[in-house]
Amino acid sequence: MVLNYIWTAFFIIAFIVALCRLVFMGDTEIFTELVNSTFTSSKTAFEISLGLTGILALWLGIMKIGEQSGMINALSRWLSPVFCRLFPDIPKGHPAMGSIFMNLSANMLGLDNAATPMGLKAMKELQELNPKKDTATNPMIMFLVLNTSGLILIPISIMMYRAQMGAAQPTDVFIPILITTTVSTLVGVVAVSIAQGINLLNRPILTLIGCIGLFFAGLMYLFVHIGRDGIGTYSTLVANVILFGIILLFIVWGLWKKVNVYDAFVEGAKEGFTTAVRIIPYLVAFLVGIAVFRTSGAMDLLVSGIEQVVGMLGVDTSFVGALPTALMKSLSGSGANGLMIDAMKEYGADSFIGQMSCVARGASDTTFYILAVYFGSVGITRTRNAVACGLIADLAGIIAAIVVSYLFFF
Repeated sequence: MVLNYIWTAFFIIAFIVALCRLVFMGDTEIFTELVNSTFTSSKTAFEISLGLTGILALWLGIMKIGEQSGMINALSRWLSPVFCRLFPDIPKGHPAMGSIFMNLSANMLGLDNAATPMGLKAMKELQELNPKKDTATNPMIMFLVLNTSGLILIPISIMMYRAQMGAAQPTDVFIPILITTTVSTLVGVVAVSIAQGINLLNRPILTLIGCIGLFFAGLMYLFVHIGRDGIGTYSTLVANVILFGIILLFIVWGLWKKVNVYDAFVEGAKEGFTTAVRIIPYLVAFLVGIAVFRTSGAMDLLVSGIEQVVGMLGVDTSFVGALPTALMKSLSGSGANGLMIDAMKEYGADSFIGQMSCVARGASDTTFYILAVYFGSVGITRTRNAVACGLIADLAGIIAAIVVSYLFFF
């Protein structure tokens, strides 16, 4: 129901803003641009889905090998002490635990192409436990918020964009992004836990938090000692080695368990095609809504309004130039990337706005895109508080990005 209101609001606001531009500014091309944006974004939605088909086929095929060989079940049993606290409604040892772990691991390594198929696989398994097939369950909401909060250890793509835009030190945003995405994820998990009555003050969760803290400390230590020039190369190498290692591990494990890995792969790959087709309507709906909202100029008005309010309060407004990227990231990943690149191009990759745009982009993930794709893949129409919790995590990420950017770059 929330998505229904938000989607409708995109069109109503876009129409009102466009009408004002026509009447008061004489912009006779605005409605042509709006209509063209609907065609372009519809095509983009189909192309995204088409592009996902091969990737979905590959990773769902690999996951099917893991399922038939028992590897997913083994991961589920290993993760039970922690995941049973975060997902108390999932039975112990259920395959969904393993799929969730694989998805979150791929996200943390910045392996977006691998993370999406694994996430869709996890969502399908969670749907099998769902007594009301059109309504999101508690585990689904927790899983979605963990994805939308976008915890990432190594922001490879952002550092790559900075290098292409001529940044003197493309990896200077590494630690700020690590801090902001951690804040976003923690706030998202706490928000969902409060909504669902989950007690996070228990030994397994606190132990996990401590281990994550030590890991982050070690990662930052390596970052300082390896040097900024080498961190991008090493992070890309490690991520790719892990990715290929996962594929090889699943295949070898399957052979060891005497599974016909080729037939299992083909069986899983078939699901990739049907899943890609199933998400097309949901992608078209949201990408069109986002496109008209942005094309109408509503996003620019929102940012200008925030700048005026902040200025009236006597607060420094230097961060406002990065807000379009911060706000767009909840709506569209490609749109946020475009705005981030525009900010670096206009103000400079090493400017405060250029750096903060990168930090804001890495603070969390594309909430509405993930909701549309993941819930759409299993036919969820009643999202309950998933949108609210996801946006709370996004807001925390934006605030953290502003504060951290001032501490590191201003």
